[in-house]
Amino acid sequence: MNTANLQLEGLYMAIAAMTEALKQKGLLNAGEVDTALARAEQSVAEGAERYLSPANLEAISFPIRLLRIANSTSFAGHPRPFSELTRRVGEVKDARAPLSDEETLRLATVLEQESDA
Repeated sequence: MNTANLQLEGLYMAIAAMTEALKQKGLLNAGEVDTALARAEQSVAEGAERYLSPANLEAISFPIRLLRIANSTSFAGHPRPFSELTRRVGEVKDARAPLSDEETLRLATVLEQESDA
């Protein structure tokens, strides 16, 4: 595995642990953390959809989704393992609605542009 990926894995888990500490100290509750992360995910989607491919948007959204799942699944300071969190991110992604005709056309256009470049 790429060393950078391992470093990012550690960073995601560190942020998840810090978020859990904020909740345990009563500084934030799970709903407040989820709201902040949902805003971040929405901001990414709105700001980047014009210039990034759907695959790149998914890549940017991955850590936010992982942290949202970590936030909702940790119990009493016992976070889930990274492998379980990534599996759950994939399950959520797979459960999303299929692409509309417009989204499919936009994806095909982006892919065509990328292959021509």
